[in-house]
Amino acid sequence: MNLKPGQYVRHVKYGCGTIVTRDDDRTTVDFDTAGMKIFVTSLAAFEPVAGDAPKRKRTAGRNRTKTPTA
Repeated sequence: MNLKPGQYVRHVKYGCGTIVTRDDDRTTVDFDTAGMKIFVTSLAAFEPVAGDAPKRKRTAGRNRTKTPTA
């Protein structure tokens, strides 16, 4: 199967996600609910999903400032 980075795919266990990187050895997928997972490319089983990946909301965690503790 000819999958490429940026493509939206479905996995039996983890659901839908977007291919982040793919080479002969490893495929990294950012799943909608399961987060980032790395697969052995030759063993990975994905099926392409029609359409684009849903837009995700950014979390506010990165820009939080720490409050001083007494």
